[in-house]
Parts: sequence; C-alpha cells; structure tokens
Amino acid sequence: MPRAAGLIDFSALGSLPTGDLNAAEGTNGLQTVRLAGIDIDWSRGFADVICKDGVLAIAVGSPERGRGDAKRWADRYLVEGERAPNDVDGGFAVVIVDCRQRKVLLFVDRFSIETLCYGSENGKIGFATSARDVPGVGKTISAQAIYDYLYFHMIPSPKTIFTQIRRVEPAHTVVINGHSARASPYWVPSFTEDNDRDLQRRLDEFVALVERSVAAEAAVAAPACFLSGGTDSSTIAGMLARLTGERVHAYSIGFETKGYDEMEYARIAARHFNLDHHEYYITPGDLVRSIPKVASSFDQPFGNSSVLPAYYCALQAHGDGVTRMLAGDGGDELFGGNSRYAAQKLFEAYHKLPGAVRRTILEPPARSWPLFKRVPGFRQVGGYVRHSMVTMPARLETFNLLHQPEMQSMLESDFAANIDAHHPYDQQKAIWDAVDARTLTNRMLAYDWKFTLADSDLPKVRGASRLAGVSVGYPFLSRALTDFSLSIPPKWKLKGLKLRWFFKEALRDFLPEAILRKKKHGFGLPFGFWVLEHADLRDLVRDALQGISRRGVVRPQFVSALFDRHLAEAPGYYGEMVWILMMLELWLLAQENATSR
Repeated sequence: MPRAAGLIDFSALGSLPTGDLNAAEGTNGLQTVRLAGIDIDWSRGFADVICKDGVLAIAVGSPERGRGDAKRWADRYLVEGERAPNDVDGGFAVVIVDCRQRKVLLFVDRFSIETLCYGSENGKIGFATSARDVPGVGKTISAQAIYDYLYFHMIPSPKTIFTQIRRVEPAHTVVINGHSARASPYWVPSFTEDNDRDLQRRLDEFVALVERSVAAEAAVAAPACFLSGGTDSSTIAGMLARLTGERVHAYSIGFETKGYDEMEYARIAARHFNLDHHEYYITPGDLVRSIPKVASSFDQPFGNSSVLPAYYCALQAHGDGVTRMLAGDGGDELFGGNSRYAAQKLFEAYHKLPGAVRRTILEPPARSWPLFKRVPGFRQVGGYVRHSMVTMPARLETFNLLHQPEMQSMLESDFAANIDAHHPYDQQKAIWDAVDARTLTNRMLAYDWKFTLADSDLPKVRGASRLAGVSVGYPFLSRALTDFSLSIPPKWKLKGLKLRWFFKEALRDFLPEAILRKKKHGFGLPFGFWVLEHADLRDLVRDALQGISRRGVVRPQFVSALFDRHLAEAPGYYGEMVWILMMLELWLLAQENATSR
C-alpha cells in the first residue's frame, strides 16, 4: 500500500538545498531522500518533496494529483506560517520541516481524508502515513487502545494502537520541536442556525455546489463510482453522468441473504442515470479468502464490518482498469441523514415537559423498570423515559455492546485493572462540548464528523480502496459544500423527523422517487448468519476467537459462550462482537509476524 515516512534528527539538522529533491530509488521501490538530519522514504508517486528558503515541504496524497503540491505548501507556509492549512480544499497530509526555527509541523485536512502519525524519541521525530510505519520510535501495544477499539470498533485519534505514537486529528496542526509537541485546531466549524430565508435560492445553490464538487474530483482523473443505491452515492453517480455525458461505470455489492441485499435500489439508480452498472455478490468464501488480508492491511485494529463490501467494490473496479472512484461519504453527516438524528430528537423532546411532571410522575416508576413492565402498554413508555433521562452524548452509547449486561464478564481482571473504562466517554464528551452549535441536530452532526467520518467511515473506504489499488475522491466533503452546510438551519436538515429534508428537496427532480423514499441501510454484512451456515468461515472465526482468548484480554469462558451459544441465539446482534474480536486477533497476529521477520 502507498506510504510515506520520515525521521528528523534535530541535533543534526543542517542547511537545505533549494528546489526539487532528486530522489534515489531504494529498497522495495521506495523513493528516498537523505539530507543532514532528515531521512524520507515514500512510495513512487505518493508524495511530493521540495526545499525552499530553509523549509522542507512534504505533501502526501493521491498520485493522480501530480507534482507541485509540495511547492504550493512551501509557499503557503512561508507566507502564512501555522495558518497555512486554513482555507485549503480537499484531502491533504503535509509535513513542514522549518530548519530556520528548528521545528516540524504536521497537518491534515478537515476530515482526515489523508492521515499522518508521529512519535518522538531521543530528540528524533518520526512520522508516517500509518502508525506502524513511523520510524525511530518504539511500538508498544497499548491496553487502553485495545479497550477503546472494543468500545468504538476503531481507535479514535489522537491515540493509536501504539503507546508511543499519535495520529494527527482532523483539522489540526501539530507543532514539534526537540522538546515538546503542541496540537491545536486550525478550523473549528461554526453553525448559523436561524437563517431560514431564500429557501429556493439556497436549494439551487446546493445543487450547483454538488455539481462543481463532483466536477472538481472528476478533473483529477477519470473516475468510476461506488453505488449503494442510497441518496448520496446515487447523487454522485448521477451528477458525474450529467457532467460527462457518458455512461459512468458504477460498482455495487449485494448479498444472497434476506434483509441484507440492497441491489435493487442500485439498479434503479443505474437505469435512471443510464450507468454502466457492475454488480458483485459477496460469498462466505470471499470472506474466508479476504478477511485476514484486510485485517492485516490496516495500521491498527479496525472493526467496521462494511470494510469487506467496500474492498470488493473497489477490487471489481480495479479489475476493470479503474484507478479512481468517487464515494458519497459525508452527505449524511453534513445534511442530517442518519436515523439516530431523528431518534435523539424524539428523546430530547422529553426535556420540554414540565420538570415537576418528569421528576414526580414519570421518572420514579421508570427507574423501577419492573413496575412499568407489568402495566399493559407502558413498557415502551418506560423505555422512552429511561433513555431520555440519559444526557448527551452518553445517550448515543446506550446500546453500545460493552454496556450490555452480558458483556460485563467479558474482560480479564488483570487487563481491566490496567485500563480506564471512562476514557472513551471522556473523549466523546470533550468533542461534544467543543461544538459551536446550540441545537441538538447540529451538535450531533459535528460530533459525527469526528467519530463517524474521520475515525471510521473514511479509514474504511481509504484502507479498503488502497488495498484494492484504487484511490477515492469525496465530493460531499469539499470545502464549499462543508461551509454551505454550516449555513443551513437545522430545521431544514431534519424537518420534524424527516431526515435530510433539504438535501432531498433540492434533488427531488433529479433522483428517482424510490431512492428518495428509501430508508438508509448501507453495506451491511450478514456475517453472523454466514458463520453459522458455512464451515470454512466458522473455522476461521473459531481459530481467531481461540487466539484472542489466550491473550489475557477477553475471558476464555466469555469467548466460548459467545461463539457456542450466543451467536446462534441472535446472529445479527452477537455477530458484531464476534467480528470485532476476530479482526483484533487477526491484526495482532499479523503484527507479531511482521515484527518477528
């Protein structure tokens, strides 16, 4: 997979030449540059490097963008200093070595479309596009990071799986000298929540912005599209078809399992926009062949199960000669498309009731759950009251697997003694409290920009696609569309309980009616059902769970009960826990094998 890494020795920094650096080809086809106190390696085409006026700039990104990025970043830094990334569009990861001031700066884009990790040891700074590639720094597996993974199914930045290595957070700059590192945001979204004027003009402006954003991403290289059949991917594919006037290649994934296959909606979009539609149905055999490869390809444990469908989508495209695809990620989080936004709005309505009614009439019996359970028709009322009583953002994690009673015996006591079980929530609360918004809807959107987009969905698509040999563009995450979304009042994003009302209203004459009415599903994977039905997959899973049960993290008794009893009781529910434990074990095993070589 593409990579870029470097090691900077502050004590040995010398003067820098000016201009492009002549890279020598080193081992494994890497391009290498060696200067006084600076060693850099990168995959061919994956980074651009230049020196100018005592500044070394390294721009990491998709190879289609070509050379010249590093010079633009050096010029920006020489004028703007730490403000250099403030108004830059698209995905980027940049390293600046300022030999004049003897400091290193690292920054990534607003959503971490591109990523950078770093660590320091003995006066040297190591950096890389992935945590395990950071040179010159020890790599001790963090027990806390493992717990965070079990909680989130990924490890939120700035932590990584390694104690000594951190990841640059979205929209942040990290400034490092020989003694310390300072991280600070260069962009903090600020919502305008009460401007509900000129609806039609703004609907038209939105459509124009979507078209321009798709055109900008398509200009990088002729792309194909992911197509799930949802509003986001259908919009991107349709816009691309309208712009090019050609039959756009679109790729979809299906499952031969009732309740999981969404292919018909993708077909509706393909017919409507006259797309060249490519379908692939994933089988349990595909999972057996690909799960270990996908698990080990990430730089830390990653448990989002839709990574397998994303990988096979990109793999089919790559097999047809496609090198770049466009994805619809971001539409839900910018314009209010996730079902939890409506659910939480319902729960929040509870707090508009008079306080005396809540405290004296509703909450006492709700706390005594058996009482509500015994009264006919009151079971749902009791559940609603109990959920509503939980403050945000803790309420979002009510159904987190680690909070369920059957999971309380999950962790080994020695492991549990070395982690802070409150740490995940502390991270969530810090992000929630920092959001510059008054309304629940906008606060949830900004919260999801971090935990859903930057830490989960984008790593999924980026990692799966690069493993397949494809790069990805995200038109909805353009600077123009992001800024525009900040100006849309929340009552237009979520009108009553109607999700992404503004988005759908703007595209009502563009998208097929069936897709406008479709409920969100996504690339769900019928993993738990397939484990029960297919022997080879079941053997792979059993071996992985037996491995994780020997690591002193999860109790063997819990793992046995999970696999032998609970999975059959509720394969959709318990399959998720089986998946994240399996992916953790396969990643740890691959890391051990790589370290021993």
